[in-house]
Amino acid sequence: MTLDPQAKWVLDIAIEAKVTPLDEMSANDAKTTYEERAQKLCVKNVPIGNSQDFSITGPNGDIPLRLYTPTDASDNLPVVVFFHGGGWVIGSRDSHDSLCRQISNQGNFIVLSADYRMGPEAPFPAAPTDCYAAYQWSLANIQKYGGNPEKIAVAGDSAGGNLSAVVCLMARNANITAPCFQWLIYPATNMNMETSSHKDFAEGYFLTTTLMEWFQGHYLESAEDKNDWRASPLLAEDLSNLPPALIQTAGFDPLKQEGIAYGAALTAAGGRSNHTDYPGMIHGFINLGGVIDTAKIATTEGVEALKTAFA
Repeated sequence: MTLDPQAKWVLDIAIEAKVTPLDEMSANDAKTTYEERAQKLCVKNVPIGNSQDFSITGPNGDIPLRLYTPTDASDNLPVVVFFHGGGWVIGSRDSHDSLCRQISNQGNFIVLSADYRMGPEAPFPAAPTDCYAAYQWSLANIQKYGGNPEKIAVAGDSAGGNLSAVVCLMARNANITAPCFQWLIYPATNMNMETSSHKDFAEGYFLTTTLMEWFQGHYLESAEDKNDWRASPLLAEDLSNLPPALIQTAGFDPLKQEGIAYGAALTAAGGRSNHTDYPGMIHGFINLGGVIDTAKIATTEGVEALKTAFA
């Protein structure tokens, strides 16, 4: 397995620029820095039919949302509730704005991006609580915005993939209408970080063991939280009766094996799960579509899987 030249270029320019690792910063500085970095290598100037920011009332305060309607919008569109990545500490609607615009336009979907609460200000389980509330809101209200409440999927990258999986579990456990599909982009599924890919790619590929421990330290309140299924969905006792999934992984990503394991567990529990590995890629590649061509391929694959599910 060889690192893709474009992914290698991203890693090399970070080294040449002597970019300070996020885990050497305070949480506040990391949040600000990540927002700046996220805008540099994404696809630029993606048109959109409309985007609007507003907040809904969650169980623990307001939850900011951004709703995208595609350039070729019509009524009764399928809906994707999107949860951004960032280790439950960094990231926002803005950091993933370009990706959400691409998904909305390519699929002709409404995309609802949720700015859930994050650590350290709002530790676990604030993030899954907010994401579940955003999903519930979409079921009850999305029709007013031109969306079809019978065709709602969840999607997210990294921490957002984790939260998408958790929302599906929460919906099933509460016996409410579940998402019709889950698109999990290199998801974190087990906080214990014990797989071979965690060992093989512990450093040198952006998402390091040190950074993951930094994220967990700002998100989880105790070591016991690692085994809570709302933090580690792979550890849920029952993974049956969950929506079909597309799980995408990156070859040089410490999260690779736990993503594969989650798909296998869904299948073993009687569900449907497809897995695609992008062997030359690094964690976070789907948000780097301005410089990594494979990002657009992975986005298109996800959109097509959503179209099939909605159909």
